[in-house]
Amino acid sequence: MVNPHHVAHWYPTAAYLYILGLDMLALAWEYLRRHPDYRLDWLRHRRRSQAAQHAALRWGLRLLEDPALDARDAHPAWLPGNAAVVQLHPDPDPPPDAAVFAFWRIPGHKQLLHDGKGLALIARSPGHCSRLALAPGLEDGMAVVHAHRGSGGGGAAAPARGHALVRDAALAHAMPRPPPAALLELHTLQALDATLAGASLREVGEGLFGADAVADWYSDGGLRSKVRRLVRRGDALMRGGYRRLAQLPPLEKGRFDKDAKRP
Repeated sequence: MVNPHHVAHWYPTAAYLYILGLDMLALAWEYLRRHPDYRLDWLRHRRRSQAAQHAALRWGLRLLEDPALDARDAHPAWLPGNAAVVQLHPDPDPPPDAAVFAFWRIPGHKQLLHDGKGLALIARSPGHCSRLALAPGLEDGMAVVHAHRGSGGGGAAAPARGHALVRDAALAHAMPRPPPAALLELHTLQALDATLAGASLREVGEGLFGADAVADWYSDGGLRSKVRRLVRRGDALMRGGYRRLAQLPPLEKGRFDKDAKRP
């Protein structure tokens, strides 16, 4: 039987359905914002600009973001280099059929923000997330060239004309999540929240898969192993694995050693 003191926020699976539509950067934020040390950094440094900037760099961010905000409302300013971000620049010598930046024709729910370095645009629609970095001087109706970094994130962003989604006025870098992968993230985050709240493995299993599924829990069966893997995966992603999702370099050796030693 699940302890009622544990179930306030993690037990209803419906509360996690938004996870199914997140891209990799949004998922990275979901894991990072649960890290106890990140939450402490937010409480300590959010009002001290110099200390806050130093703390943010530790986590792969330009600025600290409120961990109380989930990926639907948060705007974490990740360090540059992610291939999911399409950069848009004014075209200095456009051809007659040049693609143009048409803000109001971009599909989805749009959010403009300044990430501490420049203006960014996020457009979300079901199953897709578009992330655009807008160059200074770019205005609605201007001819544009686009650029995005390679998967390694280390190379320069090479400009190009005729991006298919620009021509179609979508201006999007679609990040569809295959259903099995999306469901894995949903279960992982729900299991992570449960363990952070003090739930046992059996309670996690009951919350994720139902009371009937855990009826034979004490035999070392597949469900028990599955729940254990979900818990370990969530902890690993929270304690640095999120950096892979955000295409950030791994932590230097010796950083967060106290986290590495935890089970």
